[in-house]
Amino acid sequence: MIAIKFFEPPARLLAWFYSLTHDYIISISIMAFLVMLVTAPLVLKSTKGMLEMQKLQPQMRKLQTQHRGDRQKLNEEMMKLYQEHKVNPLASCLPLVLQMPVFIIMFQVLHGLTDRGADGTFDADFLNTGSELYVSLNDKTEMMSWGLDLSRTPMNVITESFGKGLIYALLVVLLGVLYFVQQKMVASRAAVSPSVSPMQQKIMQYLPVVFAVFLVFYLTGLVIYYMAQAVFRIGLNVYITRRFYKHEHSLGRVAQRAGEEARELAKKDGGASGGLFSQAKRELAPAKESQKPSAGSTVSKRVTPPKNKPTPASGRSTGRPQSTGKAARPTSTGRPPKKK
Repeated sequence: MIAIKFFEPPARLLAWFYSLTHDYIISISIMAFLVMLVTAPLVLKSTKGMLEMQKLQPQMRKLQTQHRGDRQKLNEEMMKLYQEHKVNPLASCLPLVLQMPVFIIMFQVLHGLTDRGADGTFDADFLNTGSELYVSLNDKTEMMSWGLDLSRTPMNVITESFGKGLIYALLVVLLGVLYFVQQKMVASRAAVSPSVSPMQQKIMQYLPVVFAVFLVFYLTGLVIYYMAQAVFRIGLNVYITRRFYKHEHSLGRVAQRAGEEARELAKKDGGASGGLFSQAKRELAPAKESQKPSAGSTVSKRVTPPKNKPTPASGRSTGRPQSTGKAARPTSTGRPPKKK
């Protein structure tokens, strides 16, 4: 019951948009734009914080070189650097953290609206029975808008009919293209940290495109929602570029030059282009070297005697040959044994 109450406000908001537009795709798109408008100030704040962090990359690189063998001292100096310049290293993570709850909310709302009963028709959840959205969906079998059934997944439609499913597949491809354009815009202005390898940069760049491909298994209504968000993000990236990269002394340009300086310092320091794994390997190298024996020291090796062979007794000379014949043992009295 608590979960149902949690999803009722966004579902009713979507129903209100539907009462204004009488179109499912437009209503879902407005919902996506509203979410992006609410989170846009956070995105701008996180972008500014990220650029402030990039400005500190040369100083951070010097601290890493200076305190390479002392992790605790390095962390203390880094925190002092953040406090001195009033930079929060976690500020850029907030928009990413908010994406998962929003995804869960829209996933549950769209599934609740198109939840099918025993007869195969919709039994819309989270809505007042008198709302126009409830009336348009309840006891129906399709959520049609612009010739698309938003209640089905692209994969299901493609499986049933490739011809009908082609338009659904093109929607997923278009979403992937929008994500690719968005990531290209971000990569073109980003001053990448010298501790991030080229392979890691590629993974971060193409990860949203992979996410778009996985949406082929989700409701088409959710694909429409993320397409609207991708269009908004492209417009937001255009605004960010104009605001932070407008002239040579802007924050973005200064951060780019700082990133280039940090990469040069990394090259002089032996190269940090290998990424995080190479950095960890370099930090472990001194510990391994300290465990190796020195040139003048001797290493004792324990030799295990071979099996099924007698071990020489202690105190007995090994140079005296042993008799293999059977000799009579003298008795305790010194007399030879009697013959039988």
